[in-house]
Amino acid sequence: MNSRAKVLVTAEELAGLLGRPGDRPAVLDVRWRLDQPDGRPAYLAGHIPGAVYVSLDDDLSDHAISGRGRHPLPSGAAVQAAARRWGVGQGQPVVVYDDWNRAGSARAWWVLTAAGLADVRILDGGLAAWAAAGGELDSGEVNPVTGDVTVDHADLYAGARPTLSADEVAGGAAATLLDARAPERFRGDVEPVDAVAGHIPGARNLPSTSVLRADGTFLGSAEIAARLTGLDAPVGVYCGSGVTASVVLAALGAAGLEAALFPGSWSQWSSEANRAVARGD
Repeated sequence: MNSRAKVLVTAEELAGLLGRPGDRPAVLDVRWRLDQPDGRPAYLAGHIPGAVYVSLDDDLSDHAISGRGRHPLPSGAAVQAAARRWGVGQGQPVVVYDDWNRAGSARAWWVLTAAGLADVRILDGGLAAWAAAGGELDSGEVNPVTGDVTVDHADLYAGARPTLSADEVAGGAAATLLDARAPERFRGDVEPVDAVAGHIPGARNLPSTSVLRADGTFLGSAEIAARLTGLDAPVGVYCGSGVTASVVLAALGAAGLEAALFPGSWSQWSSEANRAVARGD
């Protein structure tokens, strides 16, 4: 299986997998957007058959943790309990999807694989790709049988995927630091969420939407590699709070490139008075 197939699944491929009763993947609906974090109403109105709703804020973050940004990573135990509630079985493949710029699905992909689940893939193009391929939708809640999946990592900050702390970022642990926010937020022209505008000094802007085609599918490996020309490894990625950075990480992963996430991202960095701030291009 090539790198792209390890990270992404097409709508046609998913339809084929769902047609195999004995080996169906668990399908998770992770609809979330910055201005509308609760995707449950949209899920109830129409979702891929058998899909279970996952709340990014409640299930893929731990807001009881302070000082680590707006979307701190959940514990491995919390991920395991949630995944069992979603009906995920031990060794069962998982497909995650969303309906907005791959943000929710990429966050789920990163969290679940960081916890140690081996076979988690993002629906390339999201719900729109499913509809374009003629996929049907069901409405209402799905209540699966409790699963028995186990996770390998108790602490996702030291889990199966590399992460960076604020001190490591400040110390230059990433030779290349990518900021996945929109250009106007990177420059510091506007800041609609956090108290301070700007970016981490030395970072380069690679908006999460720039690794997607107009139809919401991920760019090809050569196109991703072209965006990294002249940049040195190791690579670190951050955004506002560690969510859309996962889109860039998924794109890099699909191109066979490993990079580290700074989970606290700008929301943590900008809240610490001793951290330097840069503005402009």
